[in-house]
Amino acid sequence: MDFPPDIFPPFPDMRPGEVWLVGAGPGDPRLLTVLAIHALRSANTIVYDALVDPRILRLAPEGAELHFAGKRGGRPSSHQRDINELIIAEAKKGRRVLRLKGGDPFVFGRGGEEAHALVRAGVPYRIVPGLTSGLAATALAGLPATTRETNHAVILAAGHHAEGDDSHAWEALAATGQPIILYMALAQLANIVAAFRRAGMNPDTPATIISQATSEGEKVIDTRLADLVVDAETHGVEAPALIVVGATAGLRPALAAGMVRP
Repeated sequence: MDFPPDIFPPFPDMRPGEVWLVGAGPGDPRLLTVLAIHALRSANTIVYDALVDPRILRLAPEGAELHFAGKRGGRPSSHQRDINELIIAEAKKGRRVLRLKGGDPFVFGRGGEEAHALVRAGVPYRIVPGLTSGLAATALAGLPATTRETNHAVILAAGHHAEGDDSHAWEALAATGQPIILYMALAQLANIVAAFRRAGMNPDTPATIISQATSEGEKVIDTRLADLVVDAETHGVEAPALIVVGATAGLRPALAAGMVRP
């Protein structure tokens, strides 16, 4: 099949001096959007995050400049100010700049901060959404975000600021009774679970851990709130990991049993 197929409307040109904030999805290159592939083939400067699969970068044109700008909790990481300055400087050189992020740029991806910086600098930008892992990776594991029988809402929450005064916020989320999908929560998982328990969440509430989602090393662990911290440690779960707490997690074992997996 030729790319892009004739059925698609014309693709926008990536012009010199523009920055495109592009989501690479949860990891598996097959989950890239077609517009993301077009952007990768058009850029001559690519600033990419730590969770972007290296195979995705092979789509870049020959001679494109690749800049690593990964941010990982607890490890040496690029400062957001430096990333903002880099993409602005590259755009002002007349480069076609692609800021490539895991998941979706506007879901815990700091895309909003970068968009603000670009606006202040007078640099035109475009957003190319990506599949956020909290919805895509869970679905691929047989865990629905919502069902009519279990919940009318779902909460996406970043777990890496769960210390001290944040505990009351976790208690408030638990009190909603809706399933909670936690990103970047491993380091503070014990604090979060304790807050959920203080809010009255049943210790038998179903929970699922999805580690290294959509990669060959993916682990999916079905457990319950009371055992969540111990099971994460016992199974050697490492970041990146998603944690789902709530009724929908309890549906996964039955639904996953009949799924055809990649």
